Amino acid sequence: MPRDDAILDPRTSAWSVTTGLEDALAAIPPRSAEDAVLVVPVGEDAAATLAPLTALGLDADLVVATHEPSSTAGAVTTVPLAPGAHPVRRIVLVGSGDGSPRAWRTAGAAVGRATRGRGRVVHAVGDVAGSDGLPAWVESVVLASWTTPRWRSDGAQAGAVPAREVVVTGTDASAAVEHAVVRARAQLVARGLAHTPSNTKNPAWMARQARVVARGAGLDVTVWDERSLRRDGFGGLLAVGGGSATPPRLVRLDHEPVGATATTPRVVLVGKGITFDTGGLQVKPADGMLGMKTDMSGSAVVLAVLAACRALDVRVRVTGLLALAENAVDGASYRPGDVVTHYGGTTVEIGNTDAEGRIVLADALAYADAELDPTWLVDVATLTGAARIALGRVAAPVFANDDALRDALVDAGTSTGETLWPMPLSDTYRRALDSDVADLTHIAPGVGGGAVTAALFLREFVGARRWAHLDIAGTGRSDVDAGTDAKGATGFGTRLLLRWLEEMR
Repeated sequence: MPRDDAILDPRTSAWSVTTGLEDALAAIPPRSAEDAVLVVPVGEDAAATLAPLTALGLDADLVVATHEPSSTAGAVTTVPLAPGAHPVRRIVLVGSGDGSPRAWRTAGAAVGRATRGRGRVVHAVGDVAGSDGLPAWVESVVLASWTTPRWRSDGAQAGAVPAREVVVTGTDASAAVEHAVVRARAQLVARGLAHTPSNTKNPAWMARQARVVARGAGLDVTVWDERSLRRDGFGGLLAVGGGSATPPRLVRLDHEPVGATATTPRVVLVGKGITFDTGGLQVKPADGMLGMKTDMSGSAVVLAVLAACRALDVRVRVTGLLALAENAVDGASYRPGDVVTHYGGTTVEIGNTDAEGRIVLADALAYADAELDPTWLVDVATLTGAARIALGRVAAPVFANDDALRDALVDAGTSTGETLWPMPLSDTYRRALDSDVADLTHIAPGVGGGAVTAALFLREFVGARRWAHLDIAGTGRSDVDAGTDAKGATGFGTRLLLRWLEEMR
């Protein structure tokens, strides 16, 4: 795929649903059987495993006795069949464990990897996965089928090819399957954007991608360039982006559902978009820069969420703000000790140029509070090393000034397998953000609680809004290519935010 198609339009299987396994098998043309696969879950219900094998014309008991498939979630046993003897050439038996959504996610990820590049894959799961397990399965298959794009001379090229067609049998829940695919594809868009090399991806490039997405998804879009940022007083973005040859941008995207009025609730999502982070004048060590092309993952997540709102029939107004800058080293770079004036007039003393994420977020949050009247305000950012040290990749800290909002986000993450861990906004640390020369300082050296103090700083810019902050510094990147993750950016938070938005009626 030339240009950026592999990023904004990731290749996924064509998914369909049918109630009858026999019909799905009969629909496979004989010439396609060599590249066709039947996927059968192996769980606590032995009959659920045997029935699809029998429908294929096999001695199910003999197959199980011969190959002894494991029921451990994600364990894969491949059974080859004689050429021309059956509608499929292979059976993939995959352990579904205890049948929990977590087990179905693990099993789906294993199947997504095991069936890459196949022609037609029939999933005999619909009648056993249930209403909670089926979306978990589908999302995981889609995510695990994807691999990191490669950049060639003519642009981004898709990685591994997923199965061409997937048929889910034993269910009529076509809408649930379709929505699960949409959510997973949105996460792949977020991954692709974050994986894009920073010599291609700068603030202006991200703004162009936002315009492309807006055209395809029926969104309104507004972009502030450096002149309009200066005119409107976005001093944080200008400070962080001042040392770069590619100036900062602020992008606003708006989803307006059919029939929306001025009283329709509005959700504002704010994404950190540092397209590359050198650390500025307080430059990072070389090893610390290796993953910094993904430091705009928050903005990638927000853009991907907005892109999927129409397809998922989100009924509330959703505004996305992408705070985009490159933190580079130059004679015009902002300095420790500088005083920056943010949108709305709050002044901030700079304590560390490598704590730039909260500086650009502050501008966007202040704008949201002053101009957008949000019902709920949520920001997403690869913000602090403290969050990564505290929770690693197991969970992302969530800070909130509203318990109901926090709990709703945690519940949405539980349903999608993206775990959020509630953390306290402890006012014990607040005094550490006092400054002798400005309204605030943006870091609290020597105090500890780095993720907490960062959240407390952001809280200063949200007014009385119901607000939550997701610090995805640990969960936003993966060091391994395993499960649903490809090595690098994960797109963590995309599906949980979409699930949260879908549930608003």
